[in-house]
Amino acid sequence: MDPTATAQAAQHAAQHAVQHHMSFVQMPQHWPAQADLLNWAQNMGPGTAVILLVGGAIYLLFGWYAFKGLVTVNAALVGGCIGAVVANKLSEAAPVGAIVGGVLLAATAWPMMKYAVAMQGGIFGALVGAALWRSSSLDPNLAWSGAMLGLILFGLLSFIIFKGSVMMYTSLQGAVMVIFGLLGLAFKYDSIAPQIAKHLEVKPFLLPLAIFIPTVLGLIYQQSQQAGDAAAAGKKK
Repeated sequence: MDPTATAQAAQHAAQHAVQHHMSFVQMPQHWPAQADLLNWAQNMGPGTAVILLVGGAIYLLFGWYAFKGLVTVNAALVGGCIGAVVANKLSEAAPVGAIVGGVLLAATAWPMMKYAVAMQGGIFGALVGAALWRSSSLDPNLAWSGAMLGLILFGLLSFIIFKGSVMMYTSLQGAVMVIFGLLGLAFKYDSIAPQIAKHLEVKPFLLPLAIFIPTVLGLIYQQSQQAGDAAAAGKKK
């Protein structure tokens, strides 16, 4: 084997790995539009799609029962992203920064669960507020206004109705994960992928509607299960 060719192959692999990490930690330059999300779903690997499906089903159906673990997982993911971005800018050690940031934020979220839920609700509220602002054909440069309104509303709601907020947030996250997991798998089939992409492009309201319906169903399911458990516990007493 030619040593020069081997060295060049190793250098190419290293450059590819660095570019992969850089693309992973690179923040989007603009607010992702529906076309950007669909493009991400089209390029999604089947493993990622399956993970989204399974994880989304857990969030959607068992959000209240396992909310401490699920919120901690969310905190670890957010901390990992923040740590990767910071470490990549300082020393290009994104993987190390992701591990440190994930562990640190997860360890902080567990004993401060109520505040962690409020922060998670604020993030969801900001995303929903900005999305509604853009979908209402308002000035996209002021989408941060809708994001701030959503952040404040959802964050404060977490302290007022904690249990309902947890069910709502986990149902919303689960619905988003399930829908994009299904899209990621569906786009792998050339026979139906063009039709799906065309319908979603012509009727952009279909994607938000597809997320809204399972969110409501998940919220109803979680509430009914929690009410049934409370009634059963009352009978035992």
